[in-house]
Amino acid sequence: MTSHDVVAIVRRATGERSIGHLGTLDPMATGVLPLLLGKYTRLAQFFGQAEKAYTGTIRFGFATDTFDAEGTAVAEPVALTKSLAELRELARRFHGEMDQVPPVFSAKKIGGVPAHKLARAGKDVPVKAARITIQRFELRWLEGDTAAFGMQVSAGGYVRSVAHELGELAGCGAHLASLRRTEAGVFTLAQAITLEELKAMRPEEVGARLPHPRSLLVEMPSVTVDEQTAGRIRNGMQVNVPEFSGAQMVKVFSGPRELLCVAKRVAGTLMQPVVVMG
Repeated sequence: MTSHDVVAIVRRATGERSIGHLGTLDPMATGVLPLLLGKYTRLAQFFGQAEKAYTGTIRFGFATDTFDAEGTAVAEPVALTKSLAELRELARRFHGEMDQVPPVFSAKKIGGVPAHKLARAGKDVPVKAARITIQRFELRWLEGDTAAFGMQVSAGGYVRSVAHELGELAGCGAHLASLRRTEAGVFTLAQAITLEELKAMRPEEVGARLPHPRSLLVEMPSVTVDEQTAGRIRNGMQVNVPEFSGAQMVKVFSGPRELLCVAKRVAGTLMQPVVVMG
């Protein structure tokens, strides 16, 4: 199942046509896929750099062309000879800031074309290393040729690439065998609605499960304005808002749940609407 397939299911369940996802999941992956519905798609730009957390398994013994289990082996199998302690020592290299080369089979666009389409067409894929940060990478257990792991990585980081590079360090090759995203920014598995639940819910039931608008973008304070100020905001005009903490960006509400806009501070309490929700 692709992220696009999930969007189609949510469209049928909610009747909402305008839906966007905050970062795709590979078809073989499961877990958290945050979706923005309706006018909230306008907030996508503010979620772009959210960290992600994952659990999964890495199979040692051979690498694949896609760096995961859906790919084709690129060499004959080689037995894993490292112990869990030795693999953990190798895994310590994947921590902090580093340059990472993304897989050629990825959704990263090159000249406007997804890299995986170029790769499947047999064309050269000039992928460039990207600067990422891995906050946490731990190997939890090893059974036979398969190790379980947990990882927390910055936006744009590829777990598949870490699995592939760890296999190279181990001298036997490796690939990502399974992957589950447990967190995407502030969104966690505990909050998620499963696809099975979604298919059985009415639109109003889906709405009742969604996060409160004031809980979104927690780094931005929330302020509430009167209707006269709200009218000026809807026309894109600068406004003075009630006193707040001095943050550069704020969420402006016209009622308890009615998110009106995201605004940027000009000076003092004078704010310029950046994204007006309506």
